[in-house]
Amino acid sequence: MSVAGHHPPTAPPAAPGPGPGATRPHRRTLARPTAAGLSAATALMLCVIGGVWAFVALRLNIATLTDSADNAVAFLSRTLPLDFPPAGELFSLIWQTLAIVVSATVLSVVLSVPLALLAARNTTPGTAARLASRGVIVLCRAVPEVVFAIAAFRVFGLGGMTGVVALGVHSVGMVGKLYADAVEQTDEGPRTALRATGAGRLQQITAAVLPQALPSLVATALHRLDINLRASAVLGFVGVNGLGYALSTAITTLDYQRAMAIAVVLLLLCFVAESISGAIRRTLLQDVTAARRPRRRRPERQGGRRAGRPGGTAPARPSSGATAATTAGADSTIAGADSTTATMGTEAPRADGGTAVRRSLPRWDARRIRRTTWLVLTVALVVASAVRSGLSWNTLRRGAESFFPTVGDFLPPGTGGIGGQLWADLWVTLQIALAGTLIGLVLALPLGTLAARNVVGSPRVARFFRTVILLVRAIPELVLAIVFVVVTGLGAVSGALALGVGSVGLLGKLVADSLEETDPGPARALVATGARRHQVFFGSVLPRAWPAVVGHLLYQLDVNLRSATLLGIVGAGGIGYDLLNAARVLQFPVVTTIVLMVLALVLLIEGLAVWVRKVYA
Repeated sequence: MSVAGHHPPTAPPAAPGPGPGATRPHRRTLARPTAAGLSAATALMLCVIGGVWAFVALRLNIATLTDSADNAVAFLSRTLPLDFPPAGELFSLIWQTLAIVVSATVLSVVLSVPLALLAARNTTPGTAARLASRGVIVLCRAVPEVVFAIAAFRVFGLGGMTGVVALGVHSVGMVGKLYADAVEQTDEGPRTALRATGAGRLQQITAAVLPQALPSLVATALHRLDINLRASAVLGFVGVNGLGYALSTAITTLDYQRAMAIAVVLLLLCFVAESISGAIRRTLLQDVTAARRPRRRRPERQGGRRAGRPGGTAPARPSSGATAATTAGADSTIAGADSTTATMGTEAPRADGGTAVRRSLPRWDARRIRRTTWLVLTVALVVASAVRSGLSWNTLRRGAESFFPTVGDFLPPGTGGIGGQLWADLWVTLQIALAGTLIGLVLALPLGTLAARNVVGSPRVARFFRTVILLVRAIPELVLAIVFVVVTGLGAVSGALALGVGSVGLLGKLVADSLEETDPGPARALVATGARRHQVFFGSVLPRAWPAVVGHLLYQLDVNLRSATLLGIVGAGGIGYDLLNAARVLQFPVVTTIVLMVLALVLLIEGLAVWVRKVYA
């Protein structure tokens, strides 16, 4: 029964359902592919196809390795027993190598800091300065250290200065780029606060930007020290003294017992140096984390302390209009002031009833003692390395006087009548890089997966495979190339195999780090639904880490292309052999042409890597 004048509410008309022959509308669950995504996937597929094609074209197969088994056994018999140099001579070679490497790393840091400040968006004075500094960084990274060593040899002659300049200038390519990225990632808050007080640009950089980026700067320098130690073996083949030069001399005289003994020493030295630098990096990060951890105080203790001070009052409660951010900022300011008072001075009563701060030095806690000890040891090592390397103002002055005449020897570029051979050898170098990267990918993916703690679930298993990767990474690629040249013969096969095994060290570590850095939330959600370990890996961990793995793969291809150029020096095929021959017969315009050809190819691959990472970011 209804009331007069009112109608009962009617239900809205139901949507017509699908008829007997109709189909339900399809609900899309995957994102629609974009043109950029399809282009990036096509580029990656072409790289994989190129790697497979290079692998087949170079005849890298089981039959090739089987045919070389007899050579491997014969080579092993010629290297045993190992013939180590006398203890005094060996110590001198090790100290000479370490002195050059340490001095070169310090030189790269000194050159990279101003370049990074000019290249970073938040500290550069203008677009022109940023582009120019970025160009210098890319050029230093693209030109192999052997080319810098050839030029430095013309300027400085025999001595450690040649190795220091070659390694130091080439290291700017990596160190400068990572330093610029670290500067761009700093928090702008402290710099804004200094700017508000009237501080200039230099004061803002030294007091706000560089202190924040310091942990990254030190970690990058230590990482580059490891790389320079392995690269020092290559410079021995162009006359730089040390373990690399002793290795080159032994190989030239076919003294494989002495050569492999020196290679073992170099391997152990690289392993120890990387282990020590890794421990220092972890300690540094722990100290920074402990220093940045806020120290909480109970409100009643802060209020009681302030109320008990002569002339002090208890803190007032914030008004209803105060924001949480303002309250938190005030609390952190009070805590910082209390901490500064505790470490920098003590309060003493004054005659007028107030308080005075009695200034004193910071307390020597365990963290400060440890950091001071490392600082003193580092300074002593740098000074001793500079003296051992023969660095002096007179050497620098003579080098500056002959710099421009030496540059004139390399210009203009020329082919020396072998232009066709250069293009053919460049093509072989690209094949070696593609095949080596493919071999490294096949080997590094399972090793990197087993080295990730969040994948295997067992810290012991992950630690074991981390150690295996570290051991492989400690072997200089030049030593691998020498072994494969003797076993498989001269040519591109030895270069591809050396790059493939050498890629396991860097690529395996990057894959393991990328897998461990994924968000654990989705993986835990899958575990809660009863998913097995392999389902969690393929359904959550790998898809989230895959963009980073793709970026690391392209970076490894970039590294392998430059390494393939260097391995040609020991007969591993490619354009590196032409580079060494041109330097030996003083055809420096040909050297410039080879550098420009390799530079163009490196920039092409690096541009592809930057674009693909941007698409998948």
